[in-house]
Amino acid sequence: MRRNIILFSTLALVAVLAVADQAMWVCVGNVKAAFTTAQLSEMPLTDASTLSVLGNDYSITEIDSIVVNDNSLADNTVLVTYNGNEAEVQIAGNIARYITATVAGAHVSIIQGDVSDETGEVTYTLSGSSTDGEFYMEGSYKATVELNGLTLTNPAGAPINIQNGKRIDVSVKKGTVNTLTDCAGGEQKGCFVNKGHTEFKGKGELNVYANTAHGIWSKEYIEMKNCTINVLSAVKDGVNCNQYLLMESGTLNVSGVGDDGIQVSFKDDTDREAEDTGTITIVDGTINVTATATAAKAIKADWDVLIQGGTITASTAGTGEWDETDLKTKGATCISADNNVQIDGGTLSLTSTGNAGKGISCDNEFIMNDGSLTISTSGNMIVYSGGTLYDGNYTGDTDRIDSDYKSSPKGIKADGNLTVNGGTISVTTTGTGGEGIESKALLTINNGDITCNTYDDGINSKGDMNINGGKIFIVATNNDGLDANGNLYINGGTSVVYGAGGPECGIDANEEDQKHLYITGGTVIGLGGGTSNPYSNTSLTIQPAIIYKGALSNGTTLILNDASGNNVLAFTMTRSISGGQGGGPGGGWFAPPGQGGNQSGSVTMLISTPALTRGSSYSLYTGGTATGDDFNGLILGASVTSNGTSAGNISGLSSPYTSVGSQQGGGGRW
Repeated sequence: MRRNIILFSTLALVAVLAVADQAMWVCVGNVKAAFTTAQLSEMPLTDASTLSVLGNDYSITEIDSIVVNDNSLADNTVLVTYNGNEAEVQIAGNIARYITATVAGAHVSIIQGDVSDETGEVTYTLSGSSTDGEFYMEGSYKATVELNGLTLTNPAGAPINIQNGKRIDVSVKKGTVNTLTDCAGGEQKGCFVNKGHTEFKGKGELNVYANTAHGIWSKEYIEMKNCTINVLSAVKDGVNCNQYLLMESGTLNVSGVGDDGIQVSFKDDTDREAEDTGTITIVDGTINVTATATAAKAIKADWDVLIQGGTITASTAGTGEWDETDLKTKGATCISADNNVQIDGGTLSLTSTGNAGKGISCDNEFIMNDGSLTISTSGNMIVYSGGTLYDGNYTGDTDRIDSDYKSSPKGIKADGNLTVNGGTISVTTTGTGGEGIESKALLTINNGDITCNTYDDGINSKGDMNINGGKIFIVATNNDGLDANGNLYINGGTSVVYGAGGPECGIDANEEDQKHLYITGGTVIGLGGGTSNPYSNTSLTIQPAIIYKGALSNGTTLILNDASGNNVLAFTMTRSISGGQGGGPGGGWFAPPGQGGNQSGSVTMLISTPALTRGSSYSLYTGGTATGDDFNGLILGASVTSNGTSAGNISGLSSPYTSVGSQQGGGGRW
């Protein structure tokens, strides 16, 4: 009897739809399919037990109702609406035969079948709220998932679990706030899980609370445009994916994580052969990441990090650790790459407060072409000795500790070459051992504005250092300002460099290994307890220098005039030189005769500028007054109102340098 009623009713509904622009809804439990007039024209009634619409066969016994109304669905659309402990699925008629939907309470499972090319991509729109719900989908085709005011908690797994293995567009609808929360102690890889590619877009907001593993996990790449994503807690990484992460716009906030903020990796060297695999690329947008775990990385790539624009704020607070696998000490890092880091633009603010923390660390090259980079570290050095990790409190001689067994806080560290072609860099390190910018290979500065205020070396290179241009200002309170363990070439730019007192130098080349300081151009002021002398080969040291030794303190202005009384250089000390070990004339701490530092309380100052000419005579004064444009004490275009007191005269400037002052005795570093 029921079958006859349904068949009779269906025939009557078809007659109604023929003259009305309405839809017929076939309802099976909480799954409903909407068919239009055009679609119903192809509807055969196969037998007394089956209703077939567009190839979708319904058993008469499973149909709860058939309803006609004005609420049609757009083609290729699936609506999933959550309401407490229930969910409803509505499917557009043109794709009903391809979609198998199962609803158990508020847990929705979708199997997406063979969607034809003619049908096109399916869009799933999720809305409503449930504290015990799920959206699970699998299949072999691309799809779009719209989040349209969704609040979903799954107490048994991930609230969104997509296993298609294909590209999934996740559209966070404009004006909506969406929240996902997963269970604790589950087996899911993240709160939001996608086995394929994930492309986030839209102008809405998504909040993620992950209680088992990662906040957002994608087996393949992640791309992001326009939307705002807030990962507010995660037991592991905030965002974790393979292949690559590309951020084109939008806002990504990550906090409350138990491991790294953002992690991009690749499986093995074979997987690495794919283009961009393991790479993070930031074109624009806003990223705010806080990572507080031990040795955590705020932003971590297993290959390259490329920053072209946007605003990035990253901070780490975790302490350092001893890695038993790699047998080395490690600290937390704001931006870390296992290959290269390149910055072409954008504004970056990086802060690390844990011991051995770093702003940027890469295992290969660092290149900066443009942008603004501000880094602050406040932690101390960590040392692993005798089976014990000294987390910032080691009291022994760290110079005797192998490099793998100690880790210092640093602004920028590159194991390969480091090149600055432009942009603005400001680094502050206040903890013991803190260095500003370090390259384990060749370091080159071609342009840009660089400021380093550091506990240890300001700028350090294991290999050669080339200063070809730019503006550099360094204050190193306990070590050297510019420290090259290879040759140091100053070919251009403007550099004002303060090192510490005693044996430490403003300008230091590794003379112990027969490396030298060569000056061919630019303006350089180097102050410290000592200095490397420009090399005596005048074919390589083209521009002469003056090395002054005497008492200089904060606020003292030094005036250098030529034989006609014209001002060549004016410089005002902006701080007093302190720290170091002190030393006597001609020999600082461990200084060989004729090479060494200064007398205790005095300053060694290296001066070189293109205005100096070999063979010309000059007069040096201290305590004068001058006005003009100020670059950290260097007065450009100076107008001298008082020369002050004579500090020495040079009758015929020698090559490559001439010493002058009340306390002479060489200028070299020990």
